[in-house]
Amino acid sequence: MLYQYQEFQKALLQPLTAWAQATAKTFVNPSNPLSLLPSATRIAAGYELLYRLGKEYEKPEFKIKTVMAHGKNVAINEFTVVDKPFCKLVRFKRFSDDVNVIKKLKEDPVVLIVAPLSGHHSTLLRDTVRTLLQNHKVYITDWVDARLVPLEDGSFSLDDYVHYVQDFIREIGAKDLNVLSVCQPTVPVLGAISLMASNGEVTPRTMTMMGGPIDARKSPTMVNSTATNKSFEWFENNVVFTVPPPHPGAGRRVYPGFLQHTGFVAMNPDRHVQSHWDYFQDLVKGDKQDAQAHIKFYDEYNAVLDMDAAYYLDTIKTVFQDHALPTGKWVVGGKLVKPQDIKGTALLTIEGELDDISGSGQTKAAHGLCKNIPDSKKQHFEVKGAGHYGIFSGRRWREMVYPEVGQFIRKHAIKGSKAVVQRAVKKPAVKKVASKKSASKNA
Repeated sequence: MLYQYQEFQKALLQPLTAWAQATAKTFVNPSNPLSLLPSATRIAAGYELLYRLGKEYEKPEFKIKTVMAHGKNVAINEFTVVDKPFCKLVRFKRFSDDVNVIKKLKEDPVVLIVAPLSGHHSTLLRDTVRTLLQNHKVYITDWVDARLVPLEDGSFSLDDYVHYVQDFIREIGAKDLNVLSVCQPTVPVLGAISLMASNGEVTPRTMTMMGGPIDARKSPTMVNSTATNKSFEWFENNVVFTVPPPHPGAGRRVYPGFLQHTGFVAMNPDRHVQSHWDYFQDLVKGDKQDAQAHIKFYDEYNAVLDMDAAYYLDTIKTVFQDHALPTGKWVVGGKLVKPQDIKGTALLTIEGELDDISGSGQTKAAHGLCKNIPDSKKQHFEVKGAGHYGIFSGRRWREMVYPEVGQFIRKHAIKGSKAVVQRAVKKPAVKKVASKKSASKNA
């Protein structure tokens, strides 16, 4: 009934939020006499805050139209390569009419970003994608909200996640591929590549794992403790609900996104309260730049998706309760996952010094599991002063993490000459450029 109550509450709030938005605009409209009142700005700010607290947040778009690549402004075309019921493989293809730039674009390494399926949409990695596009051909997994997937498409489990990753790797081509996983997918990505190695398949050139629970027993965080302090049955009985009509996935059992969002906020409630208060003050002062930054962040942060119950419960048990991967007991599709079978894929692990979601050592644990990867192909990087989001988004990602990732990928690229390695960007361009129509050739 909780899901139905949530939907009922949203329906009740719609007239209120619409009225709040209209009222806020009324008090700042210069043609309206009410805007001349001494307290008009404060009243408008209050109603604008009320509107944003009550509105429904839809899935954002990537909106990456252009990037600076190899010193030139290139256009980006986003399109779906593979369309599966629970995930789309999306490519960001770069276009230029400069012959020299085209040549460099075609030589750039290929990267598959495996985005987390943990409540937020893949657009949370927008900054990751935009930065990588400067020197890489980029694909990303764009997960589908489970409430939009009809029952006839079946359920989605952690095993299915692993198989999806394998299918995407094969679709792009493993030989020259570099896989980058952020947070939750580090486990299924390691599982997918391990099984491919055990099967004698070609594995990707590199795998970069960022802030993920490879071994959640190390430096356990609040997220880890919550999963271990409650029984599997508790999660099954208390946080799994059925999607109600009129959603396309009506009847599907899911872990609702609104519950995940509540958990996110509960981890740092004071910070969110302060952030909204600051937003109110910015509106009153007329500080449009800071107010817009708040809107941009919370448009992304408040947009959440539902996860199929099978996948969510599998993850709780396999990753956080049984620790099946680090203990060598994880079986996918009847086959034991053996990271020690990976030999030719280079491994880079990245952790944030202040990460409160994946604790210190959890991601680095992959090095011990992949014991047959030569030391010359292993690297670990701790990002000083970075929290969980800082390792893949924001200034620390762009200035500290990305240069490490770019150098690592090019070092192990198939054309790994000294010249290729030197072309990795030290610091990405941050200058904003206007969108331009693309030309005929692409990379």
